[in-house]
Amino acid sequence: MKTDFNNCESLYWVFTQLCNDECGHCYNLSGPKGERISEEECLQIIGNLPEHIGRIILSGGEPLAERKKLYHILDRLQERYAGTGTQLMLQTNGDLLNEERLDTLIEKGVTRFDIASIDRYHKKKGEHLERLGRLFESRGVNGDDKDPLVDKEHYLHQHPLSWGYWGATEDMWLGGNWARGRALEKGIWKRDPEHNFCTILSGARNFLGGYDDIPQEVSIQLWKINPCCPGTKFPIGDARTEKVADVLARVAESPVFQRLNEGDPWRMGEHLGVSMEAAKKRTRELENVCLYCDAFFERHLQELNPDTFVALPLARK
Repeated sequence: MKTDFNNCESLYWVFTQLCNDECGHCYNLSGPKGERISEEECLQIIGNLPEHIGRIILSGGEPLAERKKLYHILDRLQERYAGTGTQLMLQTNGDLLNEERLDTLIEKGVTRFDIASIDRYHKKKGEHLERLGRLFESRGVNGDDKDPLVDKEHYLHQHPLSWGYWGATEDMWLGGNWARGRALEKGIWKRDPEHNFCTILSGARNFLGGYDDIPQEVSIQLWKINPCCPGTKFPIGDARTEKVADVLARVAESPVFQRLNEGDPWRMGEHLGVSMEAAKKRTRELENVCLYCDAFFERHLQELNPDTFVALPLARK
């Protein structure tokens, strides 16, 4: 595990849950009534990000549903990380992308575009992929790296501008972190207690660093700092008021988060007397490792020191 948390390889920030679509599988309940934070809060968060970041992925919701805020965020990020080599990436469903907006995004420093809607859950279901391909080609955006940039060797793209695409699959996204939001409400998440989403990028593994196969990635959901994209039951910090590096240094002292950094949620309670066998038994009962993680934090919060987490009402009962 690394000790310099002011140097982060990848940061994934959902700065809005507003979206033009309302997918039945959405883990953070994005949609026309999706939760938002103010532009002032976004700028506070930028001021609390690590000093050096390899890439910053802006996502939603749909980032282009809040274009004014997105453009201000990009301007501030360019100002803060000028000359550092930080790559700015945008994850979008592509529905609202056109020539004018693409030109503006490129002008404001976005060098990687990921179309995360090529599946049966989104409104257009990938029908616009050909249109988007022509649009990117017209602006010289390279499409050779079409897959998500998840391995350590290629997490930073080599082209001045590039784009790729992907979507939710039964085996991966619905097997792990989608036991959340609408997928959980509608019962369409895949019940697979053996699936360990925690061990991959977007899961918690390597959020504190130390591994060479995937980048160190930290997730911020609106303002909530988390070790993974789905998020722990209680966020580990508030990016509006705390330095992200300080939050990581704090939780790095905890055996729970050390195990999550290893991608091994079934061992995070060993120091509390919760054996791996007991953890896996509970996971089989709940049918999902993320739901086990939720149950673990809810049950053992007081033993873990509630001051580690943001002061949510439930966390202080």
